[in-house]
Order: sequence, then C-alpha cells, then structure tokens
Amino acid sequence: MPPRSAPDPEEFLPLHKDTFQILVALADGDRHGYSIMLDVAARTGGKVRLSPSTLYGSMKRLLEQGLTEELDERPDPEHDDERRRYYRLTALGRRVAIAEAHRLEKLLADARATGLLPKRT
Repeated sequence: MPPRSAPDPEEFLPLHKDTFQILVALADGDRHGYSIMLDVAARTGGKVRLSPSTLYGSMKRLLEQGLTEELDERPDPEHDDERRRYYRLTALGRRVAIAEAHRLEKLLADARATGLLPKRT
C-alpha cells in the first residue's frame, strides 16, 4: 500500500475567522486556552472576543483535524495551574494558517486592484 500523502492545506480553506485567529495566536508559540483568548482580543483591538465555549469547541475540532496538538508537558509546573491545557500548532496547522493568510492577501490585492481599497503607496 503506498504511503498516504499529507493533506493539502487548501482543503481546509476558507477558515472561519475564529479558527484563523486561534491558529495565528499559536503561530509564535505554545499557549494555554485563556492565553489564546487574551491574545486574540488584544491583536484584534477587542473586535474578536472568543468565549470559552467557542474556544474549546474550536480547539476540539482543530485537534481532530490535526491542526493543533495538546501538550503533555507543562512550561513551568511550579507556577502553573494544573487545570490549564496547553496547545501547539502542528506542521499541518502552520501550513493551513499560511495558506489562509495568502488567500486573504490575494483578496486584499483584488480589492485594491478594483479600486475598492486605495492602492498601496
């Protein structure tokens, strides 16, 4: 039986805005759920606020799809709350996030080309 090829990141697109925000939050390092919620709110100027149920529902789906993984190790067990769950972006998750960023970049370029947005100077 031939080896199964890696999934094509394009198959996951377009991503829901909350999903993309979670992947972006994990792009620069491992985080626990509450840290992801804070990062998304800060990066979006409070325009996107993830509730715990939205975050953990999305995380469950991202784990099932292989875009994130839950960590067994704790970054600082002595000063950590044992109830926290830590997550990491997988290689596939990073490729999917990059593909979505490129898709959004293309949409923005199209909007500029048609005059919907001003061209960059």
